[in-house]
Parts: sequence; structure tokens; C-alpha cells
Amino acid sequence: MTTCEPGPEQELRRPLREVLREDVQTVLAKDPAATSRAEVLLYPHIHALWSYRVAHWLWGRGHRVAARALSLLARAVSGIEIHPGARIGRRFFVDHGTAVVIGETVRIGDDVMLYHQVTLGSVGWWKDLRRPSGSRRHPVVGDRVVIGTGASVLGPVTIGADSRIGAHSVVLDDLPPRSRVVAAASAALPPLDTAARLDSSALIVPEGSHAS
Repeated sequence: MTTCEPGPEQELRRPLREVLREDVQTVLAKDPAATSRAEVLLYPHIHALWSYRVAHWLWGRGHRVAARALSLLARAVSGIEIHPGARIGRRFFVDHGTAVVIGETVRIGDDVMLYHQVTLGSVGWWKDLRRPSGSRRHPVVGDRVVIGTGASVLGPVTIGADSRIGAHSVVLDDLPPRSRVVAAASAALPPLDTAARLDSSALIVPEGSHAS
């Protein structure tokens, strides 16, 4: 599993045209709804990812306020919140994107895909403040992991490569490679008896009241 330590700096060493082409091609490969490169340029994911790369570069050089300002702007435009301190590998894709949150010490490998409303976050400040200074508070996500809609992966856990985390799952512990996690399915109840007759007494309107 990649640790993503080089992060976007490694991307910046590649020709810019190659990086941008790969980002666009990733969307075309993973989203059947994308029909052209021009259309991909309107995807919230692209705006968030490219803004993040610049913000991360600023963050690493001590320009924390500028990095935060750019991240805030990207969140307003895309609905995706990526902390500039996070490290993200190649061919990363967020489908739809609304309400995705990626914390400061998150590490994401290559070929990872998230759906909307995914949270890669911490377990709470009351626990994080007890950790040694500079320690990791957020997940490490291995290569080729897919995380479904509304799932939350919280704390300094490690998600092994090639794992699949189903929609609305909550992960609080390490997962080995090729893990499968699913949330409990909703129970199907018997259908309502809408044909049942109402008690005639329920139709009596008290004197002086008004039926709507």
C-alpha cells in the first residue's frame, strides 16, 4: 500500500499537461455519465482536486492562511472539503462530491474512489488532544479502495489496499487488504393497509371547530 508521502509535490514534478490529462481521463474512465473532456471540466471533483493541489503546495511552504483561503473557496464552489495538509495519490476520483470531508492528516493511495457524503475524519477533539503533538488523527486509505455514499472512516486507522466500504458504513478499526464492509440493510416492513375503513367516530368534528 502506498503511503502517499510525496503527495502532490510528486505530481508537480511531472509535466503539468500530463497531470491534467490524467485527471480528466480518470473521470472519463470511472463515470459513465461523462461524455467529453469539456464536460469533465465542469465536474466539482476537478475543481476541488486542482484547488487542493495548489493549496497543498502553499501549505507545505508555510503559507497556511493562503492555503486555507483557497480550500474554503474550493469548498464553496465544489461542496468538497479537502484539508490542504492531506496527501492524495494519483487517479483519485470523487463521484458527485457533495459533502465529502477529508481531514488534515489523511493519506490516500493511488486509484482511490469516494462517493458523496464520505467523511475521512477524526474521532473527536477530546481524544485528539491527548495524542502526542504531530501524531496522525485521520485515516490512511490504501490503493484502489472504494468508499460508498455516506460512509465514515474515523480516527488514525488504516484501510488496506483493494478494500470496499459500503454506503453508510462506519469504520473505526484497521482493515486488512481486500476487506469488505457493509452497513446493516434497512428492514422492509409489512405494507400499510390503506384500504382499511376509518372509525366513524374519528370523523366527528367537535362543535365550534372548523374542519380544514
